[in-house]
Amino acid sequence: MAFIPSLRKTSDPLIPPKASKVEMGQLEAEARPEPDKIQELLGFLGFGLRSFSNLNQFLELIPLFASRISDADGSLLIIFKSDGHVSLESLQCNDHSSTHIKTQQLRRRLEQEIQLLSGSITVLDRVIHHALGSVVKLFHTQVLIKNAAVGRLYIFSYDQNYIWNTNKQKLLRLVADQAAVAIENNALASELLKKERQDRELEIGAEIQRQLLPRNCPHIQGLQLAAKCITASRVGGDYYDFIPIQKGERWSIVVGDVMGKGVPAGLIMTMTRGMLRAEVLNGHSPGVILEHLNQIMFDDLEKSHRFVTMFYSEYDPKKQVLSFSNAAHLPALIWRSQSSTIHSLDTLGAIIGLEAGSKYDEGSIQLYAGDVVLYYTDGFTEAANTKGDRFDEENLRFYLNQVCINMPQAQTFARDNYPQFILDYIFEKLRNFIGKDPIYSDDMTLIVLQVQN
Repeated sequence: MAFIPSLRKTSDPLIPPKASKVEMGQLEAEARPEPDKIQELLGFLGFGLRSFSNLNQFLELIPLFASRISDADGSLLIIFKSDGHVSLESLQCNDHSSTHIKTQQLRRRLEQEIQLLSGSITVLDRVIHHALGSVVKLFHTQVLIKNAAVGRLYIFSYDQNYIWNTNKQKLLRLVADQAAVAIENNALASELLKKERQDRELEIGAEIQRQLLPRNCPHIQGLQLAAKCITASRVGGDYYDFIPIQKGERWSIVVGDVMGKGVPAGLIMTMTRGMLRAEVLNGHSPGVILEHLNQIMFDDLEKSHRFVTMFYSEYDPKKQVLSFSNAAHLPALIWRSQSSTIHSLDTLGAIIGLEAGSKYDEGSIQLYAGDVVLYYTDGFTEAANTKGDRFDEENLRFYLNQVCINMPQAQTFARDNYPQFILDYIFEKLRNFIGKDPIYSDDMTLIVLQVQN
């Protein structure tokens, strides 16, 4: 029976005549009705759930509260691991001289018994009952997250008159639910931290990739250039570059596309850039450069199940000749100023990484003042609007021809920076085609060069 101070005489030796306020508070707390104690215990547990920063420390409290609110001799929390094994997470045991059970002894015995389960939980109740002793009364409830059991919360009593009633079952269920919420919250927090770490790594990768792509177009004698790359995700697989050859006597102008997007494509793009730049230094022709690049990258690309398309070209400023070779990339387009017509620049050649020993044909073309050459990736022509219609090459040719024909009527600024004007014009037409707030499904790159007078 709960001890009620108001029913005691002041001469009662259990209450000093001049008890302090602290002592009186403790006595009053002990004198509270049982429901108040349970409510207070659950309140403390709820506060712990809201404020805990260490899951293991919080789970250590669960058996303590479970045994207190159910008036049991002890409690233990078993957690089911993702690998199928079970572990004794925490244990609370009131030491009983009559049973000679000590908490540490019981913990060692339980851990030894549970370890023998080898991941099976079908006989868990029997194993725990055996470890606790044959005279024990054992009850449990599941720890559930989204209707899946992630553990069991047990209480036990050596009192043969102990009654396991509906009210105790509900209270134990409440404590088990608090444990489940803590486990789930911890998993969500861990997942969030993991995502934040991945986001930081992605941002670092995207920044490195941005630094690898040309920040500005180079000054090449007799040419004006503009280029732009938009990635579908923070790290993309499109690649373009301007590489000086023999101190700028020639320039390589290249555009490539790694199949896929995201981090894997970005890694291969970075590898492609380094290998191509090293190969260009050997001074071979465009077709031989692509042949060697395919030989070098074949094993790595085959293992990754990814491939690279590439349009590689070299411009000779003195001769105004553009030499090129194509590894199954979309052909570059040339707008001839003298005839106001558009032609494709293309050669035969396999995707890089598709077949060992591939050969690549070569082509060349004489450029004249006013000619415009456009390089692009398939993310541009495959961009679709809300109806599912693609921008395609036909639209690209139409708008390229339209903007080039109107070149003489362009404003002074546009004439002085006409490749940039063309690039902005075509991107604007693409955005208008897709609609407001476009979401790009693939990386897209555009390079525009114009021969000056």
